[in-house]
Amino acid sequence: MDIEKIRSGFPILERKLYNRPLVYLDNTATSQTPDTVVKAVVDGYTTTKANVHRGVHTLSQEATELQEAARRRVKEWINAASVSEVIFTRGTTEALNLVASSFGGLMLGEGDELILTEMEHHANIVPWQLLRDRIGFTIRVVPVNAVGELDMDAYREMFNERTRLVSVCHASNVLGTVNPVKEMTAIAHGHGVPVVVDGAQAAPHIPVDVRDIDADFYAFSAHKMYGPTGVGVLYGKEKWLEKMPPYQGGGEMIESVSFERTTYAELPYKFEAGTPDFIGISALAKAIDFMDETGVEQIAAHEHELLDYTTRRMLGEIPGMRIFGQAPGKCAIISFLVGNIHHYDMGMLLDKLGVEVRTGHHCAQPLMHVLGVEGVVRASFAVYNTLEECDAFIAALKRVTAILE
Repeated sequence: MDIEKIRSGFPILERKLYNRPLVYLDNTATSQTPDTVVKAVVDGYTTTKANVHRGVHTLSQEATELQEAARRRVKEWINAASVSEVIFTRGTTEALNLVASSFGGLMLGEGDELILTEMEHHANIVPWQLLRDRIGFTIRVVPVNAVGELDMDAYREMFNERTRLVSVCHASNVLGTVNPVKEMTAIAHGHGVPVVVDGAQAAPHIPVDVRDIDADFYAFSAHKMYGPTGVGVLYGKEKWLEKMPPYQGGGEMIESVSFERTTYAELPYKFEAGTPDFIGISALAKAIDFMDETGVEQIAAHEHELLDYTTRRMLGEIPGMRIFGQAPGKCAIISFLVGNIHHYDMGMLLDKLGVEVRTGHHCAQPLMHVLGVEGVVRASFAVYNTLEECDAFIAALKRVTAILE
């Protein structure tokens, strides 16, 4: 894999911060975007901007075909059974809210139980709490062990006659842990329980085959996998989507409307109310092309090389280093603290040295409570990062640590 050639397709990587080369290590929050994706967005606004599914004229038909071609591309990429199972959303957060509101409302009743885990992002906690507060079911939580893995024995023991649904992240946005979602799904299905998977942190880094995992729902975002912001995907098994009521009402999701009653459009349009970001959706297809052409397994191997190299140096060369999450096979995420240095101070000074990391609770406050910290510094890698950038990060860490200790 030619990393320099890959980097040449990301113009932002040529930027300098404070007269230093940009070292972008905030990829878990959002990745950078290759010029092929940027071009797709520009082309959309300059050549084919017209509302989709709502016109007989040429521009509308062209825009519609670009959007539906992207749907077919996503279907192939995740190995869905049908394009009817691919719903476009504004991101993983909206996708999970859709499932919680529509599917959760069908499956969960007073006295029932939902299983989550301690490592969930707020987007896979709060929507379920909103539903719980209306309905009155119980949320049970799978604990995380000292290595940063789920306690699978505890998970197995949680199932009972009241268990109705499981919702779990494929990979933790803090620990980097890749959860055994295929095994977890099989266990749940053995009890007749459907499974929702938050794939936001897995889709950019590892191959995703929804039929192999066999999850009932799988959600991810474009902006974390080299695509545009404001676009996400919800995969759902057709048998469930057919039974679910719409999440939002408006244009496009209807078949007919009168003041007496409304009938809804066929899948997947029943869940796509209003004008979508059809230009961003078409650009998502280009992001998938980029990942496929680069090779998802090659991306993963490169990121793991960076992860292993940087982790060894951080633990071996920086006194007081604490890394949270040491599970084998984790994604390219390093969450850490050094001594008593506040994560915010660390992040601010690293920025002055050209190194972009994220600090705080990372929308995972329950996990922070489990870890016994208020927040952490998080460095995360993507395909365009290099060993030289890892060295620059380590050098900056040493300098910042010396200043703040």
